[in-house]
Amino acid sequence: MNQFNNAISDDLIEVMHASPYRPSVTIILPFEPLHSLISELEYSLKIASGKIKDELNENYPAGIVLPMLQKLDRIIAELDFKSQKKSVAIYLSPVFEKVIYLDIKADERIMVDSTFEIRDLVYSNKHLHKYLLLILSGKESRLYLGNSKSFEKLASPGSVYVYVNDAPEKILNFSDMSERRQIIRDKFLQHTDNLLDKVLKEHQIPLFVMGTEKLLGHFKKHTKHSDTVFKYITGNYEDHTLPQLKAIMKPYIASWFRAKQKAALVQLERAADKKKLVFGIKNVWNAVNNFHGRLLVVERNFMVAARFTEKNNTIELAEKPYTKRPDTMDLVDDVIEKVLENGGDVEFVDKNLLKDYNQIALVKYY
Repeated sequence: MNQFNNAISDDLIEVMHASPYRPSVTIILPFEPLHSLISELEYSLKIASGKIKDELNENYPAGIVLPMLQKLDRIIAELDFKSQKKSVAIYLSPVFEKVIYLDIKADERIMVDSTFEIRDLVYSNKHLHKYLLLILSGKESRLYLGNSKSFEKLASPGSVYVYVNDAPEKILNFSDMSERRQIIRDKFLQHTDNLLDKVLKEHQIPLFVMGTEKLLGHFKKHTKHSDTVFKYITGNYEDHTLPQLKAIMKPYIASWFRAKQKAALVQLERAADKKKLVFGIKNVWNAVNNFHGRLLVVERNFMVAARFTEKNNTIELAEKPYTKRPDTMDLVDDVIEKVLENGGDVEFVDKNLLKDYNQIALVKYY
């Protein structure tokens, strides 16, 4: 199932590896220029910039604040208001700046000199439920890049009629027209499957294929991508609108997500059999600090506050009411960052799926 895992974005890795330098600014805002008035977005950015200015002026001299604000103004002026993304994240320090457009609508967060929480950004990169949908018909085939929010039509494999006159001479002499149609259809399906090669290399996500039972049967005979197809959906969908297709896909995407979570649990069981599994936040923390993290599986909203001790980078969990402020309000976020920095992967699952593992588990390298 690894082929279905979206890669962590290079932009996010770059931010994670940026040298800590103060003052630092983090702005995360909902950002949907195609569905919102530009004036509303500009107003939100103006308010965010004002908050940043006030906090910087309160804690830093003007000689440091002014260049930071000039950088921030420039970044805001250069934002892509034609973007089809749902949110924007801006990271800024005297020595580093980065803008990341996100696929999900993130809550507004404005921070100065705080380490940013990467959990939501990782979740955005991996779990928007992106998929490819190929619709086959007797006339043409269409390919869409879909997610839980929208559809984007990709370069179409084209029309079957292109192949009507693209046949050897002997085909033109067939008296049996059904045989001729079959040869044309097969050439078209082979061409469609060949075009999938490039698309599936660019998008390592599940493929769903829609079509009549007969057409799907022929496609299965020709495709080289049967391992990537998560589900064949039988029916005639060539005249369906995008909203209709989106509604039809909803239960199939939910089924895929459940299967994805189940696959993660299977990996935990296999690792346990090989004695390569640790679970519980303390054990996981110790393991990632020894560079042992290949796959972290964690419940989506699991958070733990903790204090760091001076001995061997160990931790003490902090529980409310706090007698002393914790060093971190979300140790899980620190774990996620360490796993990714060391080349591991992260999977999120629903609440209570990891109750037997104390909400978090780590597969070590083996």
